[in-house]
Amino acid sequence: MALNYEYDRIPEIDEIIKLYAQSGLPRPIQDRSRMVKMYENSDLIITAWDQDKLVGICRCVTDWVWCCYLSDLAVSPDYQESGIGRKMIEMTRDKVSHQCMILLLSVPTAMDYYPKVGFNKENRAFSINRAE
Repeated sequence: MALNYEYDRIPEIDEIIKLYAQSGLPRPIQDRSRMVKMYENSDLIITAWDQDKLVGICRCVTDWVWCCYLSDLAVSPDYQESGIGRKMIEMTRDKVSHQCMILLLSVPTAMDYYPKVGFNKENRAFSINRAE
């Protein structure tokens, strides 16, 4: 399977919503304007394509020199376990400074995945949940 990976190619919002729904990534896909804003305000977007079909997406917010928050990593179920997520994480690492840490909050179903692709589990994070 020959996939094409691209930096900063923002797919149509309907393609993104479809991929999130298929992959089970819990995001506000029923709120199109919020999804659009999520992408407008991102610093780094990496996509994976099988010809013209969006099969993976990685969205980050970063300052490029200290930290990079990997906000979303979604891969189509038909393409999971084929290395797409790992490749997009590697591309993220290549794009941000070697001084930059990559961090994320995992969905419960991916807790076993991230250590396999090089992330350390941390027990020192805090969050304030969103109201909506």
